[in-house]
Amino acid sequence: MGANYDALLAHLKEITNINNAISLLAYDQETSMPPGGSAARAQQLATLSKLGHEMFTSSQTNDLLGAAAEEISGADYDSDEASMVRVVQQDYDLATKLPSSFVARMAEETSLGQKTWAKARENSDFQAFLPALERIIGMMQEQADLLGYDEHPYDALLSQYERGMTTAQVKSIFDAHRPKLVDLIAQVGDAQQVDDSMLKLNFDRDTQREFALWAVKSFGFDFERGGQAEAVHPFCTNFSVNDVRITTRFNDNWLNPALFGMMHEAGHGMYEQGIGQNLEGTPLAGGTSLGVHESQSRMWENIVGRSKGFWSWAMPKLKDAFPQLGQVTLDDFYKAINKVERSFIRVEADEATYNLHIILRFELEQELLTGAVKVADVRDAWNDRFNAFFGLTPPDDANGVLQDIHWSAGLFGYFATYALGNLLSVQYYNQVLKDHPSIPDEIAQGKFDTLLTWLNTNIHQHGRKFTGTELTRRVTGEDIQSDSYIAYLTDKFNGVYGL
Repeated sequence: MGANYDALLAHLKEITNINNAISLLAYDQETSMPPGGSAARAQQLATLSKLGHEMFTSSQTNDLLGAAAEEISGADYDSDEASMVRVVQQDYDLATKLPSSFVARMAEETSLGQKTWAKARENSDFQAFLPALERIIGMMQEQADLLGYDEHPYDALLSQYERGMTTAQVKSIFDAHRPKLVDLIAQVGDAQQVDDSMLKLNFDRDTQREFALWAVKSFGFDFERGGQAEAVHPFCTNFSVNDVRITTRFNDNWLNPALFGMMHEAGHGMYEQGIGQNLEGTPLAGGTSLGVHESQSRMWENIVGRSKGFWSWAMPKLKDAFPQLGQVTLDDFYKAINKVERSFIRVEADEATYNLHIILRFELEQELLTGAVKVADVRDAWNDRFNAFFGLTPPDDANGVLQDIHWSAGLFGYFATYALGNLLSVQYYNQVLKDHPSIPDEIAQGKFDTLLTWLNTNIHQHGRKFTGTELTRRVTGEDIQSDSYIAYLTDKFNGVYGL
């Protein structure tokens, strides 16, 4: 391209290098940093976050953007060049609303907050986390004011993860399918219950890891460009298109968390690995939205990983790994891994109840942001709402308000994307089946390359070039909707429970 665009790209790649270094420090903090390093790590993250923010919001970035925009005027909307200038301009307009001092303060506060949260969760002690949470939510309110919004302060935070979406739009989508979820769960509750006791035996941790790694490698997660570690709260991160890390937590007496958790994070990881090499090292080398990102993890975890076809292929390997499952039939195992159960922990929730966990958090976050719920009262508000949604009251803080890392990390506006990802996973998969009706049969043969190639081509390679809404319209011809997801759940659980 021209000299002005190349100069912009060189400048942006330096900033991306700083941001990737921040990600590496954050990854180390969650996987291997000794507890005594917390204070120093918080300062390191604050320094780098401030430096990266100042470089990005500088007049140099503004001047380079202007010159590059003029140079590429008339370039096709889909081109790398037009997309780079368009998306980076949007990022710049938002970033310049946040003072670098605020960015540094937020990085330090959330770094310390995550360690405080981890200890509080370990001890199931909400009061120990409360002062940090009050400071973080105060900063979230400040951030919303700095970014600005038209209707609701939550819009400002949501837009960081779902460009262009509003709180009202998300609420409308959630309201449209919440009653149907409640009705489906009630029908399941009236049916003969599923026995999942075979999943809650003693399972050697190293064998769990070995089998789960085999499964996600079979899916297509590339361990030449990826790695796996253990963490308190599973996540996926990347420092390059060619360096993607997934993390897992293990339960010695329950097979599901590590197995399906690793499938889930590998779905995120394959998205990052599938981004075009032409975007490597630039601000476009990432998922376009967290809802689209979550659609990939939920597709591989649930639509593929919990399908009967997958286990008709993988069950012999599982029984070799765990002889205690030797007498378990395919039908019984399939029903067990798809058991619907009102439970406390979101990341271990089944497909039918999962979105209710998200709607609870979505509502509470809005109320915390506006002050309708005081931070000191959020544990009681959580427990009351959980009881209203699920008919259960969390037995302790670790199973309730402290179970998720997100608030300690300042990730307000993030939770809604998990439920949106569930909806999108089915919309995208339905489109895959239209293009390749043979995919279910291929999954039953342990063949996943047709599905992964389709996802690479239609979703992954574009990185952040298009918004989630734009991409979904391009892929499916429609906006995000819940009808397909409800139809998928109804069909699946009719089969599991004979409704």
